[in-house]
Amino acid sequence: MSALLSVDQLQSGYEGVAILNGIDLHVDRGETVAVVGANGAGKTTLIRTLGGLLKPRAGSILFDAKEMAGSASDRVCEAGLAHVPEGRQLFATLSVEDNLRLGGHLNRSRARMVRNLTRVYDIFPRLGERRRQQAGSLSGGEQQMVAIGRALMAEPILMMLDEPSLGLSPIMVATLFDVIGQLNRDGISILLVEQNVAESLAVAARGYVLENGEVVLAGTSAALLGDDRVRRAYLGL
Repeated sequence: MSALLSVDQLQSGYEGVAILNGIDLHVDRGETVAVVGANGAGKTTLIRTLGGLLKPRAGSILFDAKEMAGSASDRVCEAGLAHVPEGRQLFATLSVEDNLRLGGHLNRSRARMVRNLTRVYDIFPRLGERRRQQAGSLSGGEQQMVAIGRALMAEPILMMLDEPSLGLSPIMVATLFDVIGQLNRDGISILLVEQNVAESLAVAARGYVLENGEVVLAGTSAALLGDDRVRRAYLGL
């Protein structure tokens, strides 16, 4: 497989505060890769920088053979890199369907709006039942479905998910991870950022462990799950 996303020596942060200190990682085409770590490790800063919401201080972000470091978020989205943000960030007073449609207004996907809506409702039948309901009235799990569905409306090549299991019930977490696995089998590459180490590595082929803005471990999911440092720090074993 060829690298779809290749990140080299990425540095980023906020208002003079360095958060990421030379991140190297890659995601191959058709692959699911997990980035795991505790709160404050720099996971969300990484996703926001890759998605064009933060401008990197240094380093390279190659996506589909194009340099994206410093690009605006709309160019990143048009290139096929979708971002499902932590906390969902829906428009609470708009309907489920209106929130979904907002994700489909890119040049790359606008002409297939109806087809893509049908696909989202096939994946998440509950959203079809609630399409006219205000997004803010949904449960946390249903709102996460809308956030993922909104990203799907853009026909992404790679989908980045930032803490999708945060605050959800175990049953809903299992459902969402099943969906993530299915999206990957359908051909979408996945970069999954999570505190839920066991679940995320179970669905991923490879993973990176982030601590204090640096990659401290990398390898196959099986190797990371068997690593004593990971087991002690993140799995309570």
